[in-house]
Amino acid sequence: MTTRITPRPAGPTTRGVLFVHASPTALCPHVEWAAAGVLGAAVSLDWIPQPAQPGTQRGELSWSGPAGTAAAITSALRGWEHLRFEITEEATSGTEGGRWSYTPSLGVFHGVTGLHGDLMIPEDRLRAAAMKAALGEASLPDELDRLLGKPWDDELETFRRAGDGAPVRWLHQVV
Repeated sequence: MTTRITPRPAGPTTRGVLFVHASPTALCPHVEWAAAGVLGAAVSLDWIPQPAQPGTQRGELSWSGPAGTAAAITSALRGWEHLRFEITEEATSGTEGGRWSYTPSLGVFHGVTGLHGDLMIPEDRLRAAAMKAALGEASLPDELDRLLGKPWDDELETFRRAGDGAPVRWLHQVV
């Protein structure tokens, strides 16, 4: 019996940036290996100390590849204790863009972004937030904040500011 391996469809090419805001030093090579596994090419980030959390490093990686690459990298990295990251993927002519944020305490946030980077909230999610508020299960401002990723932004903001001026490297996915 022959086993066939079907490569991931190429789809439209896009680009994005992986922002590793805080990674324990011992985890840094594993982050690179996970990203390399998705991108199909060796990855080497220029790690620098993260002043907001001593004992951790931060790094950035600009990438290009098929639409969906950011989601695949997020899947490869999510759930790692003590890791904080964000990844963006630009919109293409046939796909929306996206922003994924991860913190150990909150898990993964995903927001769909339009051509200009604005978060776009689907109407069914807005209706669900309004319904929760109408039933007294939550306040509408709190639900809207959650839909916009505010809890993730609040937790990551200290790490973002501490990384001003970090170098960025471009990596093109091998297809």
